[in-house]
Amino acid sequence: ISRNELIGRRVSEAFPGIEEFGLLSVFRRVWQTGEPALYPLAQYQDSRIQAWRENRVYKLPTGEVVAVYEDMTRHKQVEEEKQAVEIRLQRAKKMEAIGLMAGGVAHDLNNILSGIIGYPELLLLQLPEDSELRGPIKAIQESGERAAAVVADLLTVARGVAEARVVVGLNTLVTEYLDSPEYHHLRDLHPQVQFHTELADNLPDMYCSPIHIKKCLMNLVMNAAEAIEEQGDVRLETSSIIPSAQWAADHDLEERKYVVLTVTDTGSGIPQENIDHIFEPFYTKKVMGRSGTGLGLAVVWNTAREHKGAVTVASNEQGSSFTLFFPAADIGVAEQIPTRKASIKGNGEKILIVDDEPHLLDIAGGMLKHLGYDVTGMNSGEEAVEYLKSRQADLVILDMLMEPGLNGRQTYEQIIKIHPGQKAIIVSGFSENEEVQAALQSGAGGFIKKPYSMEKLGRAVRQALQKPSS
Repeated sequence: ISRNELIGRRVSEAFPGIEEFGLLSVFRRVWQTGEPALYPLAQYQDSRIQAWRENRVYKLPTGEVVAVYEDMTRHKQVEEEKQAVEIRLQRAKKMEAIGLMAGGVAHDLNNILSGIIGYPELLLLQLPEDSELRGPIKAIQESGERAAAVVADLLTVARGVAEARVVVGLNTLVTEYLDSPEYHHLRDLHPQVQFHTELADNLPDMYCSPIHIKKCLMNLVMNAAEAIEEQGDVRLETSSIIPSAQWAADHDLEERKYVVLTVTDTGSGIPQENIDHIFEPFYTKKVMGRSGTGLGLAVVWNTAREHKGAVTVASNEQGSSFTLFFPAADIGVAEQIPTRKASIKGNGEKILIVDDEPHLLDIAGGMLKHLGYDVTGMNSGEEAVEYLKSRQADLVILDMLMEPGLNGRQTYEQIIKIHPGQKAIIVSGFSENEEVQAALQSGAGGFIKKPYSMEKLGRAVRQALQKPSS
């Protein structure tokens, strides 16, 4: 503001926000008493200026009131940036703590759940369609699958996305979710909610784990519907954006094209005291065990970060809006999702299964024999290596964690010395960690996470057998 703009004008004309700011009353008091005053750091704002200032006010012997201020805007911005970094660090430490806990229990839990899910599937294959046992056995299997989903959420929060990534369109994933049983069940539970979609044309593809993106979508739409107590709307929108340099820096993103998913509701909004905590694991205002585990938004946050993206939230008493940003795919980065499913039936191929858990050998062997494979089981890596010294297998299925003795990676490294290019699949109750990655880099053709269904195991085996030998 130039000198000429100020001389001869009332201070309230030159700085129209001064009364709301509180400084005008300080001027009056200093003029009346003659005592200097400090007006502490506060934010001043009018149509031209927005700044943080600290003011000292004096009265001269000649009667004039003088205000000397220090502009603290940059200092305040640095302070806020530091607080934001500290919040991100605290969140990362919480994720790490969850990771240690999840890693400690996931392998054992998934081994147990493999029996609860796998044996019912084998029993159902043997029971007649009219058997009274089919209902209870199916209920046991579904309970195991729900428990496995909670463990999978824990691992997603703790250790990152383990599923294979492919190039796929976000609109395709949204459309598949809207055609899913989960979505139709949600609509039945909330008949007062109207659901709307607005999918952008010519949206670039994204390189992602489809199962995790759809899990994010499911969690956000479920939360949106539950936020509406009476009548209201939930809107799903897709778009693309190239963020500005400053916005990208503020959200740890690059200056590149992003695919955007926005889920908006007309609920009552999220209280300000809760909004800074909603992405923390186990932080929930729902009834624990009935409508949520407290992991839903933690999965959303972690999935966005694992995909080198971001998630933002805006909320007031008119509703909430969650926006996810995912990098658009580079052309040719990976294969597209197959448009049709190949048969998972075998043709008598020899499969060697290696697992130190006898019941897991039994389950995997039973599934693969039913699919038409010739199956042999071994209880340790050492046994498998010795067996293959004088025999061959079309495919080896290796458990990653076997104790004591050789783990899956070490076993595979011994096997390829005997049979270079040996086809193999790594199986683990953990997410895809460094040991799994090392085995895959050595030539193992795939990874499958426990607990698995016959469909998932059969598809992984079929794909591994069809890959050319390395």
